[in-house]
Amino acid sequence: MPASPSTARAINDRLALRLLQDEGPLTAGQLKNLTGLSRPTVADLVERLQGSGLVHVVGESGAERRGPNARLYAIVADRAHLAALDVRTDGVALVVADLLGATLAEATLPVEPGIRTEPAVEQVVALLERTAKEAGAERLHSVAVGAPGLIDPVGGELRDTTGLPAWHRELVRVLAERLPAAVLVENETNLAAVAEQRLGAARGQDTFALLWLGQGIGASLVLDGKLRRGASGGAGEIGFLPVPGTSGLPSATSCDGGFHELVHTGAVARLAAQHGRTLGAEEALRSADGPFLDALAERIAIGAASVVAVLDPGLIVLGGELGHAGGQLLAARVQRRLAALTPLVTEVRPSELGDGAVLGGALLTARDAAQDELFAPKP
Repeated sequence: MPASPSTARAINDRLALRLLQDEGPLTAGQLKNLTGLSRPTVADLVERLQGSGLVHVVGESGAERRGPNARLYAIVADRAHLAALDVRTDGVALVVADLLGATLAEATLPVEPGIRTEPAVEQVVALLERTAKEAGAERLHSVAVGAPGLIDPVGGELRDTTGLPAWHRELVRVLAERLPAAVLVENETNLAAVAEQRLGAARGQDTFALLWLGQGIGASLVLDGKLRRGASGGAGEIGFLPVPGTSGLPSATSCDGGFHELVHTGAVARLAAQHGRTLGAEEALRSADGPFLDALAERIAIGAASVVAVLDPGLIVLGGELGHAGGQLLAARVQRRLAALTPLVTEVRPSELGDGAVLGGALLTARDAAQDELFAPKP
């Protein structure tokens, strides 16, 4: 059935806004050419978007030719402000941005081990409020939080997880209470995958897996363009994967004995020491030689082979601080070892965004949420 006039207007407006976001300021003529809409339809939608406060004139185009200049239209970037937080066990990094995702201010805060929940939460909230003020954001529209642990797929809440700081879960609750904003929370590895798909190593891929290699071990699964979280939010918890070469088997409360035991930061540092490299894990990887990288690739491929056997993602991105530090040299070795373990052809790439992928994915999530609400047709 043909779309109603109101539905057609909403579709056209959304298309124009996406083009203005992706291409920058455009004239009405450029919008006409890019959308294929008629000149009167473009004129109507530009007037409508200006009236809604989403679009404004930012200059003129055509000074090099004779005749009247064409107005350049752009999205009103300060129509809404966003925040993104990367919450780790030992601290927080955050950024405040405009509606287009441009960074206005950023900050980091180390959180002392063993600190009580209430002081830790207050420190983080105060930091966010100060940073928003510095950015000129009187009110935040959407806030996205990336954290380790399981996210309830129904309620979207960070679940209480053994081994992770209690202040993580309380922080999300306090932010939702104190801020006049939509607060979204997502697993850190999932956010890294969002960023790598949109901006990094998985651009253009609608099916891939990201292996997070660092202090914690996990995976994010994107299948047919959709992030898969699992029935309880635990899809990708490959740190618990039983694998050969460990001290035993993992349990419901500990990933010791699982894949985590082979490839987390401490294990990689010990492996490096066995090969005469006494630097930390990341430093050893950045200056790695063949034997050490070969041994580590063997370990990574053991867990990656299980992911490939079940999901056949076609592409695996090595993320986290270790995957990024290992770079193409490590990725190539893992790919070669995988080819010997499975008949399913799988490309392995290093992260392009590194440790910043979580914060980048959180910012994209906050931006999408704000735009979905602001760009939606009004009744």
